[in-house]
Amino acid sequence: MSEQQYVQLIVTRQDGPDSQPYKEEFKIPYRKNMNVISAMMEIQRNPVNAKGEKVAPIQWESNCLEEVCGACSMVINGKPRQACTALVDRLEQPIRIEPMRTFPVIRDLVVDRTRMFNALKRVKAWIPIDGTHDLGPGPRIAENERQWRYELSKCMTCGVCLEACPNVNSKSNFVGPFVVGQVQLFNSHPTGAMNKEERLEALLDDGGLQECGNSQNCVQACPKGIPLTTAIAKSNRDATVHMFKKWLSN
Repeated sequence: MSEQQYVQLIVTRQDGPDSQPYKEEFKIPYRKNMNVISAMMEIQRNPVNAKGEKVAPIQWESNCLEEVCGACSMVINGKPRQACTALVDRLEQPIRIEPMRTFPVIRDLVVDRTRMFNALKRVKAWIPIDGTHDLGPGPRIAENERQWRYELSKCMTCGVCLEACPNVNSKSNFVGPFVVGQVQLFNSHPTGAMNKEERLEALLDDGGLQECGNSQNCVQACPKGIPLTTAIAKSNRDATVHMFKKWLSN
Protein backbone atom coordinates (compact mmCIF):
# COMPACT_ATOMS: atom_id res chain seq x y z
CA MET A 1 0.00 0.00 0.00
CA SER A 2 2.87 2.40 0.80
CA GLU A 3 3.96 2.25 -2.87
CA GLN A 4 0.57 3.37 -4.16
CA GLN A 5 -0.01 7.03 -4.87
CA TYR A 6 -3.79 7.03 -4.66
CA VAL A 7 -6.66 5.51 -2.74
CA GLN A 8 -9.68 4.54 -4.82
CA LEU A 9 -13.13 4.75 -3.24
CA ILE A 10 -16.51 3.87 -4.74
CA VAL A 11 -19.21 5.54 -2.65
CA THR A 12 -22.91 4.77 -2.89
CA ARG A 13 -24.59 8.15 -2.72
CA GLN A 14 -28.17 9.35 -2.38
CA ASP A 15 -29.23 12.98 -2.71
CA GLY A 16 -32.26 12.66 -0.45
CA PRO A 17 -34.62 10.20 1.27
CA ASP A 18 -36.72 9.76 -1.88
CA SER A 19 -33.87 9.86 -4.40
CA GLN A 20 -32.38 6.88 -6.19
CA PRO A 21 -28.94 5.73 -5.00
CA TYR A 22 -26.00 5.96 -7.38
CA LYS A 23 -22.29 5.17 -7.21
CA GLU A 24 -19.53 7.72 -7.51
CA GLU A 25 -15.82 7.02 -7.73
CA PHE A 26 -13.07 9.08 -6.10
CA LYS A 27 -9.27 8.94 -6.18
CA ILE A 28 -7.39 10.70 -3.41
CA PRO A 29 -3.70 10.95 -2.49
CA TYR A 30 -2.55 8.18 -0.18
CA ARG A 31 -1.15 8.98 3.24
CA LYS A 32 0.17 6.50 5.76
CA ASN A 33 -2.23 5.45 8.55
CA MET A 34 -5.33 6.78 6.81
CA ASN A 35 -8.74 5.51 7.85
CA VAL A 36 -11.98 5.77 5.89
CA ILE A 37 -12.98 8.92 7.77
CA SER A 38 -9.75 10.73 6.88
CA ALA A 39 -10.19 9.59 3.26
CA MET A 40 -13.68 11.11 3.13
CA MET A 41 -12.40 14.28 4.82
CA GLU A 42 -9.93 14.56 1.95
CA ILE A 43 -12.86 14.37 -0.48
CA GLN A 44 -14.73 16.95 1.60
CA ARG A 45 -11.81 19.38 1.26
CA ASN A 46 -11.66 18.83 -2.49
CA PRO A 47 -14.98 17.32 -3.71
CA VAL A 48 -13.86 16.22 -7.16
CA ASN A 49 -14.68 12.74 -8.46
CA ALA A 50 -12.41 10.42 -10.42
CA LYS A 51 -13.64 11.99 -13.69
CA GLY A 52 -12.42 15.39 -12.56
CA GLU A 53 -15.95 16.72 -12.01
CA LYS A 54 -16.68 18.94 -9.01
CA VAL A 55 -19.48 17.36 -6.96
CA ALA A 56 -21.27 17.90 -3.68
CA PRO A 57 -19.20 16.77 -0.65
CA ILE A 58 -20.07 13.35 0.78
CA GLN A 59 -22.37 13.47 3.80
CA TRP A 60 -21.69 11.13 6.73
CA GLU A 61 -21.78 11.15 10.53
CA SER A 62 -18.84 10.90 12.90
CA ASN A 63 -17.95 12.18 16.33
CA CYS A 64 -15.41 10.51 18.63
CA LEU A 65 -13.17 8.89 15.96
CA GLU A 66 -12.20 6.15 18.45
CA GLU A 67 -15.04 3.62 18.16
CA VAL A 68 -17.00 4.83 21.18
CA CYS A 69 -19.89 6.95 19.87
CA GLY A 70 -21.13 4.57 17.14
CA ALA A 71 -22.00 7.45 14.79
CA CYS A 72 -19.84 6.49 11.80
CA SER A 73 -21.45 3.12 11.08
CA MET A 74 -21.54 2.24 7.39
CA VAL A 75 -21.00 -0.74 5.10
CA ILE A 76 -17.36 -0.95 3.99
CA ASN A 77 -16.42 -3.60 1.43
CA GLY A 78 -19.67 -5.41 2.21
CA LYS A 79 -19.20 -5.43 5.99
CA PRO A 80 -21.10 -3.19 8.43
CA ARG A 81 -18.58 -1.54 10.72
CA GLN A 82 -17.21 1.72 12.10
CA ALA A 83 -15.42 3.89 9.55
CA CYS A 84 -13.04 5.33 12.15
CA THR A 85 -11.36 1.96 12.74
CA ALA A 86 -11.40 0.93 9.06
CA LEU A 87 -7.74 1.46 8.15
CA VAL A 88 -7.09 1.99 4.46
CA ASP A 89 -3.92 -0.16 4.56
CA ARG A 90 -6.01 -3.15 5.63
CA LEU A 91 -8.80 -2.75 3.08
CA GLU A 92 -9.00 -4.19 -0.40
CA GLN A 93 -9.21 -1.56 -3.11
CA PRO A 94 -11.30 -0.12 -4.54
CA ILE A 95 -12.87 0.57 -1.14
CA ARG A 96 -16.64 0.27 -1.55
CA ILE A 97 -18.62 2.39 0.89
CA GLU A 98 -22.39 2.16 1.30
CA PRO A 99 -24.96 3.31 3.86
CA MET A 100 -26.62 0.78 6.17
CA ARG A 101 -29.81 -0.25 4.35
CA THR A 102 -31.56 -1.49 7.50
CA PHE A 103 -32.33 2.17 8.17
CA PRO A 104 -33.91 4.87 5.99
CA VAL A 105 -31.21 6.83 4.18
CA ILE A 106 -31.37 10.58 4.75
CA ARG A 107 -28.51 11.53 2.45
CA ASP A 108 -25.43 9.67 1.21
CA LEU A 109 -24.14 7.72 4.24
CA VAL A 110 -26.37 9.43 6.84
CA VAL A 111 -29.20 7.17 8.04
CA ASP A 112 -32.15 7.58 10.40
CA ARG A 113 -31.70 5.30 13.43
CA THR A 114 -34.99 6.30 15.09
CA ARG A 115 -36.12 2.65 15.18
CA MET A 116 -33.28 1.86 17.59
CA PHE A 117 -34.26 4.56 20.06
CA ASN A 118 -37.93 3.62 19.81
CA ALA A 119 -36.96 0.03 20.63
CA LEU A 120 -35.07 1.21 23.73
CA LYS A 121 -38.16 3.14 24.84
CA ARG A 122 -40.27 0.05 24.29
CA VAL A 123 -38.24 -2.04 26.75
CA LYS A 124 -37.66 0.89 29.15
CA ALA A 125 -33.89 0.66 28.88
CA TRP A 126 -33.26 2.87 31.86
CA ILE A 127 -33.52 2.78 35.65
CA PRO A 128 -36.51 4.86 36.78
CA ILE A 129 -35.77 7.16 39.71
CA ASP A 130 -37.76 10.13 41.01
CA GLY A 131 -34.88 12.17 42.32
CA THR A 132 -31.56 11.96 44.12
CA HIS A 133 -31.66 10.31 47.53
CA ASP A 134 -28.84 9.60 49.97
CA LEU A 135 -29.48 5.94 50.66
CA GLY A 136 -25.93 5.05 51.55
CA PRO A 137 -23.75 2.60 49.62
CA GLY A 138 -25.41 0.31 47.11
CA PRO A 139 -25.49 -3.46 47.38
CA ARG A 140 -22.28 -5.39 46.83
CA ILE A 141 -22.07 -6.92 43.37
CA ALA A 142 -20.23 -10.14 42.63
CA GLU A 143 -17.24 -9.67 40.32
CA ASN A 144 -18.58 -12.02 37.64
CA GLU A 145 -21.88 -10.10 37.64
CA ARG A 146 -20.05 -6.77 37.39
CA GLN A 147 -18.03 -8.03 34.43
CA TRP A 148 -21.19 -9.29 32.71
CA ARG A 149 -22.93 -5.94 33.10
CA TYR A 150 -19.82 -4.07 31.97
CA GLU A 151 -19.72 -6.03 28.71
CA LEU A 152 -23.39 -5.28 28.05
CA SER A 153 -22.89 -1.59 28.88
CA LYS A 154 -20.47 -1.18 25.95
CA CYS A 155 -23.38 -0.89 23.49
CA MET A 156 -23.10 2.41 21.59
CA THR A 157 -26.33 2.10 19.54
CA CYS A 158 -24.30 1.96 16.34
CA GLY A 159 -26.77 -0.23 14.44
CA VAL A 160 -24.18 -2.68 13.10
CA CYS A 161 -25.90 -5.70 14.72
CA LEU A 162 -29.18 -4.77 13.02
CA GLU A 163 -27.49 -4.39 9.65
CA ALA A 164 -25.82 -7.80 10.04
CA CYS A 165 -28.95 -9.60 11.31
CA PRO A 166 -30.93 -11.37 8.54
CA ASN A 167 -34.05 -11.26 10.72
CA VAL A 168 -34.13 -7.46 10.70
CA ASN A 169 -35.84 -6.76 7.40
CA SER A 170 -38.98 -5.33 5.82
CA LYS A 171 -40.91 -8.56 6.52
CA SER A 172 -40.07 -8.70 10.23
CA ASN A 173 -40.69 -6.45 13.23
CA PHE A 174 -37.69 -7.82 15.13
CA VAL A 175 -36.40 -5.13 17.49
CA GLY A 176 -32.83 -6.36 17.09
CA PRO A 177 -30.12 -8.01 19.19
CA PHE A 178 -28.92 -4.82 20.90
CA VAL A 179 -32.29 -4.40 22.64
CA VAL A 180 -32.07 -7.85 24.19
CA GLY A 181 -28.61 -6.99 25.51
CA GLN A 182 -29.94 -3.81 27.09
CA VAL A 183 -32.80 -5.70 28.73
CA GLN A 184 -30.24 -8.02 30.30
CA LEU A 185 -28.15 -5.03 31.41
CA PHE A 186 -30.97 -3.30 33.26
CA ASN A 187 -32.68 -6.45 34.52
CA SER A 188 -29.43 -7.53 36.18
CA HIS A 189 -29.17 -4.22 38.04
CA PRO A 190 -30.51 -4.37 41.65
CA THR A 191 -32.71 -1.31 41.08
CA GLY A 192 -33.48 -1.97 37.43
CA ALA A 193 -34.79 -5.43 38.35
CA MET A 194 -37.91 -3.74 39.77
CA ASN A 195 -39.13 -3.45 36.15
CA LYS A 196 -37.81 -6.84 35.05
CA GLU A 197 -41.22 -8.36 34.24
CA GLU A 198 -42.24 -5.30 32.26
CA ARG A 199 -39.14 -5.54 30.08
CA LEU A 200 -39.63 -9.27 29.55
CA GLU A 201 -43.23 -8.65 28.53
CA ALA A 202 -41.96 -6.23 25.90
CA LEU A 203 -39.60 -8.90 24.57
CA LEU A 204 -42.48 -11.39 24.38
CA ASP A 205 -44.57 -8.97 22.32
CA ASP A 206 -44.62 -8.68 18.53
CA GLY A 207 -41.09 -8.32 17.13
CA GLY A 208 -39.49 -9.74 20.25
CA LEU A 209 -37.46 -12.85 21.01
CA GLN A 210 -39.55 -15.12 18.81
CA GLU A 211 -38.27 -13.26 15.73
CA CYS A 212 -34.61 -14.16 16.43
CA GLY A 213 -33.39 -16.85 14.04
CA ASN A 214 -30.17 -17.52 16.00
CA SER A 215 -27.98 -16.75 12.99
CA GLN A 216 -25.35 -15.32 15.38
CA ASN A 217 -24.32 -12.69 12.83
CA CYS A 218 -24.78 -10.02 15.50
CA VAL A 219 -22.11 -11.28 17.86
CA GLN A 220 -19.63 -11.59 14.99
CA ALA A 221 -20.33 -8.09 13.65
CA CYS A 222 -20.52 -6.17 16.94
CA PRO A 223 -17.53 -3.78 17.02
CA LYS A 224 -17.45 -3.88 20.84
CA GLY A 225 -17.54 -7.68 21.12
CA ILE A 226 -20.72 -7.66 23.21
CA PRO A 227 -21.92 -11.23 24.00
CA LEU A 228 -25.27 -10.71 22.32
CA THR A 229 -26.04 -14.38 21.73
CA THR A 230 -25.46 -15.10 25.42
CA ALA A 231 -27.81 -12.22 26.27
CA ILE A 232 -30.44 -13.65 23.91
CA ALA A 233 -30.11 -17.12 25.49
CA LYS A 234 -30.44 -15.65 29.01
CA SER A 235 -33.45 -13.59 27.97
CA ASN A 236 -35.13 -16.65 26.44
CA ARG A 237 -34.67 -18.49 29.72
CA ASP A 238 -35.91 -15.53 31.78
CA ALA A 239 -38.92 -15.10 29.51
CA THR A 240 -39.82 -18.79 29.79
CA VAL A 241 -39.67 -18.64 33.60
CA HIS A 242 -41.75 -15.45 33.52
CA MET A 243 -44.45 -17.08 31.37
CA PHE A 244 -44.64 -20.14 33.64
CA LYS A 245 -45.01 -17.92 36.70
CA LYS A 246 -47.84 -16.03 35.00
CA TRP A 247 -49.55 -19.29 34.03
CA LEU A 248 -49.28 -20.70 37.57
CA SER A 249 -50.60 -17.50 39.13
CA ASN A 250 -53.77 -17.56 37.01
